[in-house]
Amino acid sequence: MSAQPLSVQLYSVRDAFAADPAAALARLAEIGFTTVELYGFVDRADEFAALLPPAGLTASSAHASLVGQDVVPVFEAAKKVGVTKIIDPFIPAERWQTSDDVVAIATELNRVSAIAADIGISVGYHNHAWELSTKVDGTTALEALADNLDPAVFLEVDTYWSFVGGVDPVGLLGRLGDRVQFIHVKDGEPTGDTKAQQPAGSGEVPVLDVLAAAPQAVRVVEFDDYAGDVFDGLAASVSFLTSNGESL
Repeated sequence: MSAQPLSVQLYSVRDAFAADPAAALARLAEIGFTTVELYGFVDRADEFAALLPPAGLTASSAHASLVGQDVVPVFEAAKKVGVTKIIDPFIPAERWQTSDDVVAIATELNRVSAIAADIGISVGYHNHAWELSTKVDGTTALEALADNLDPAVFLEVDTYWSFVGGVDPVGLLGRLGDRVQFIHVKDGEPTGDTKAQQPAGSGEVPVLDVLAAAPQAVRVVEFDDYAGDVFDGLAASVSFLTSNGESL
């Protein structure tokens, strides 16, 4: 059980948010969320800063590209919205093939982290499947990355994509330890078919074991895709999680 309230990745409700941002945020608040994880916020920082407080929401964290990017606009936007945890959500598979590749990514994250620290922001990295399915010097590319990161750089482990990548997320979380400050909680099948994702506790991911393996991590509920009404799916996930000791 985490001491932090459940958060939700806004990407889950991207279509509803695009149609009516205030209404989408209100529906998340009705489910019980008080914190959200932002995406696509850099060019919409003023809008997010205006929309979140009336909905009773704050930003637990935010996704934004950091590696190989001009990070000044990212950090300026973060300040406007009041978010202090910025996570690079995606570095493509072809950049994780060798030890040199991994060291280069770690070096860039460490550089960005040093800049961010001066303004009170921490940076992290979020995985997909390929950082687990790709092996570098006998270990997963994600764990090789962790070995080369400055201690200030944290990880957000997407436990569904670890599962899809063929690595038991429970064991992975145990090996990474307190490096993991956030986890994405979602469920489904190991095929990686995002349309087959299910509310937490309904699929094949060992969600309760995942939660127990990372008590220190903020739980961020997410759907990459969902065949039904995504707000219903989020509500079902919340129901399962809160009935098993998590808090909103």
